[in-house]
Amino acid sequence: MPERTVRIASRSGLHARPAALFSEAAAALGVPVTVTNAAGSTVDAASILGILTLGADHGQEVVLRSESAEAVDALAAMLARDLDDE
Repeated sequence: MPERTVRIASRSGLHARPAALFSEAAAALGVPVTVTNAAGSTVDAASILGILTLGADHGQEVVLRSESAEAVDALAAMLARDLDDE
């Protein structure tokens, strides 16, 4: 299963607006994607509530996993940008 470790670039981490943008993009991909934080908690990337419960802050790493390498690549690229500026 394709996976990638990504450092969160958004100044506010995966909270509020960045979490909403990320979960909407994950849902739009149409394939299941999970996000795992350093503590080992795993959530559905398309669930904004799940993303918010991760407590993922700026500079922390998360692991994205999916059956689709393209989905992992697309979401990893999002997390590598500062979504607070978009």
